[in-house]
Amino acid sequence: MSHRLPHIAIIRLSAMGDVAITVPVILALTAQYPEVKITVVSRPFLKPIFENIPNVKFFSAHTHREHKGLLGLFRLYRDLKSHRITAIADLHNVLRSKVLRFLFALSGKKVAFTDKGRSEKGALTSLTNKKFQPLKTMVERHLETFKNLGYTINLQTPYFLKPVVIPKKATQILGDKTGKWIGIAPFAHYSGKTYPIDLMRKVIEELSNKEGFKILLFGGDSDFERLETLVNGKFNVYNFAKKISFKEELQLISNLDVMLSMDSGNAHLAALFGVKTITLWGATHPYAGFAPYNQPTENCLVADRDQYPLLPTSVYGNKKVAGYEDAMRSIPVDRIVARVLSQLQD
Repeated sequence: MSHRLPHIAIIRLSAMGDVAITVPVILALTAQYPEVKITVVSRPFLKPIFENIPNVKFFSAHTHREHKGLLGLFRLYRDLKSHRITAIADLHNVLRSKVLRFLFALSGKKVAFTDKGRSEKGALTSLTNKKFQPLKTMVERHLETFKNLGYTINLQTPYFLKPVVIPKKATQILGDKTGKWIGIAPFAHYSGKTYPIDLMRKVIEELSNKEGFKILLFGGDSDFERLETLVNGKFNVYNFAKKISFKEELQLISNLDVMLSMDSGNAHLAALFGVKTITLWGATHPYAGFAPYNQPTENCLVADRDQYPLLPTSVYGNKKVAGYEDAMRSIPVDRIVARVLSQLQD
């Protein structure tokens, strides 16, 4: 019988930013272990992120349809098993992925999972007896997972996705690439992670007044109307919500000169291409390990902890604390603008 080549199924079924964080590790793994086949198991929407990575295939997990519930998970296990998987890297480590890896372990496959450091993150965000200290990044935690599978990955040299051609739909709106293109993703899923819209309008106003700059606004379809209020008739500010596909958005982001984002998915997407990425942090904090990949700490602009000493109050921004609703207002507009301009000069 012929020797079966290693084939790792990587499970990460969650939000866009969490999935994006896995990419540098996967890029390094495929470069340093070219004999290893990879199948990424995630939400169908995220497939374009992995399309140009060698030795990587994508498996769509339809957790709201055929892969829903316990029977659906068994169906997912059976479907994956037919791909001759030899090992499981569970980078999600929730009930659903635990069931999957348990089934593979029963069949004799090697499994490893990411320790998310839930207790340390709980201490970081605690409102009493807070331990305010930097934790391992999620990239570091994922590296440990692969080491437990027998693959030591070296990330001393950063790994990025290659920029791709600007999509035709974008050039029809923007014209050819001239001057500086600044991406801004002004919204996040939770209000505790979203910079106040009146202040973001001032940021855009100042940047749009600079000669040779074009401001590209990113967000989901539901953000279209709010983004239009930020365009506000300016000739060099463009709203891309509803106008391009997710794949085209990735292509466009890869050609930005800088991205300004909340602690959200678009920050991580930009960082994957080595785009200079500036993030704004309110209820959350980069110490939790979710800062964009390979970005300097100076690019993480955090709310003032002298004014709001309980920060961070949440890992994901979903917890509200009375009196902390305006924490992000403590990040001055001029500080954000100055940081963006500094990155464009480097």
